[in-house]
Amino acid sequence: MNIVFLGIDLAKNVFQLWGLNQAGKPVYTKRTGRKELLQTLANIPACLIGIEVSTGAFYWQREFEKLGHKVKVISPQYVKPFVRGQKMMVMMHRPSQWL
Repeated sequence: MNIVFLGIDLAKNVFQLWGLNQAGKPVYTKRTGRKELLQTLANIPACLIGIEVSTGAFYWQREFEKLGHKVKVISPQYVKPFVRGQKMMVMMHRPSQWL
């Protein structure tokens, strides 16, 4: 699994993860619960993670960085145009701007 970028949709209980390779192609998708999130990320080689700013985003940023990942916190004004339904799909539609 060659994940270069991982987008995470932070939520209350269930988190959606999307992993992209260097070419911007999806290579990893997973739904995981709050309790399993850090364990899931511990099993993924260090990569760039993108998350949307929220009340808990900076807590998660610190936790992900402890695992060796680099984290970009994205302002909602840049995420909003790419939202599909109720899930953040910005990473899947415009990965090149985050790589």
